Amino acid sequence: MKKYLLYIALFYSAFLSAQTSPVKAEIDTTNIRIGEQFEYKISVDGTDNIIMPKLELKGIEVIDSLRLDTLKNKLVQKYILTGFDSGAFYIPQQQVFIRNQAHLTDSLLINVATVAIDTTKIQKFPIKGIKGEPYQFDDYKNILFWALAIILIVTSVLYFALKRSDNDEVKTREQLLNPYQEAVRNLKLLDEKLLWQNNKIKQYYSELTDILRNFIERELNVPALETTTSGLIETLSDFNETKSILTDKDTIQSLDKLLQQADLVKFAKSKPLAHEIEADRNVAKHILDNIKPNIEIEESAEIDPVIIVEKPIVKKPSILVRIVAIALILLLAISIGYSLAKVIPMSNSLKTPVTNVE
Repeated sequence: MKKYLLYIALFYSAFLSAQTSPVKAEIDTTNIRIGEQFEYKISVDGTDNIIMPKLELKGIEVIDSLRLDTLKNKLVQKYILTGFDSGAFYIPQQQVFIRNQAHLTDSLLINVATVAIDTTKIQKFPIKGIKGEPYQFDDYKNILFWALAIILIVTSVLYFALKRSDNDEVKTREQLLNPYQEAVRNLKLLDEKLLWQNNKIKQYYSELTDILRNFIERELNVPALETTTSGLIETLSDFNETKSILTDKDTIQSLDKLLQQADLVKFAKSKPLAHEIEADRNVAKHILDNIKPNIEIEESAEIDPVIIVEKPIVKKPSILVRIVAIALILLLAISIGYSLAKVIPMSNSLKTPVTNVE
């Protein structure tokens, strides 16, 4: 007798607990046809500290998850579901957390039926061929990148080719000048820069001594650019004693003083006055005029050398030439892209074929 009473108590307790469950699951229909949609709803008593489940179903597809609603101190979550395979499928129990405590919904059964088709009343059509998808930007993306790369390469080659030809022309013109002509021209260009007038005294003396050293190196075949001031003066003094050059001791002493003054400006931060700078510039011109190699001068030497003092003109391509070059590059890129688009069957090799059946 006690055993029966225990069973009855357990039955009623289970029944009461089921009646008082705070979560509830419902569907608006239990029978659908393939592809039809139905609504699955989970209701929860309460609105605070509730975590709704994420549906993971087998045989049933989740089409949409609607907005969470609050109705009379209840939370209602609705889902739109469907099925594409015929048969009976269970929507399993879903776990809902209320204040960190798990509660389970009931499992529900849904029947998915096939659609009956009367083949005697439906007109049949043959299967259509494969229809390609329309082209999009991604289809031409690789071609566009290749075209831009080709344009960049061709433009770079043309730029450096034209630049190199201009530099070669300037160097050729410079090589036509003898050491004296080149030094006088550079001295004139140095005057036009107005360096010491703009408080760039160190740069002025550096370029002034470079002009003198480069002249001596080219005219006398002496490594003047790499030689120290004392070493250069000693070498020129030896040449003067052996009559290897045509100059005098005063000129060599003037060069020595000028180089020492430049060293003080460059390394000891000395700042000579304006009249001293102008005097050093005149000394530099005097040195250029009075240092020569001792070579017998032929009749052609009686003619005064022509001194070129203007700045070298760098020839650049005209605007018309640039426009034509850019147009040719763009035409080349467009033709390559169009050819690749016609040759490569992207739609057939990269996309999934679509079969249309009516």
